[in-house]
Amino acid sequence: MDGVIRTVVGYTGGKEKNPTYRKIKDSTESILIEYNPDIITFEDIIAEWSRMHAPVGKGKTQYRSAIFYVDEEQKKIAEDTVKAMKIYSRGNNFTDVEPVSAFYMAEEYHQDHYKKRGGLLGN
Repeated sequence: MDGVIRTVVGYTGGKEKNPTYRKIKDSTESILIEYNPDIITFEDIIAEWSRMHAPVGKGKTQYRSAIFYVDEEQKKIAEDTVKAMKIYSRGNNFTDVEPVSAFYMAEEYHQDHYKKRGGLLGN
């Protein structure tokens, strides 16, 4: 996406420190997205995410669907998006919206997974 500077795979949403893939503790796998707000907005990113994402079941903490926000504006955008997704899915949307907590970078083998696999299906 134009305006996205980089993405970092990691873990957030938990209280326990230093989660890893093997010891996820109470955190959730997540992606930190750094972007240029002069080119793309948080709302644009969330809109694209909502088109690609269908959280129709409540997953365990590691794989749950969540949007982590940094301020009240992002919170409102996230809540409005989730509300619209719930209407569209007839209430079958299970996405949490919560303030961001400490972010821990995932192991190197998780970074750029899409590129390493040669595309979405590994082709």
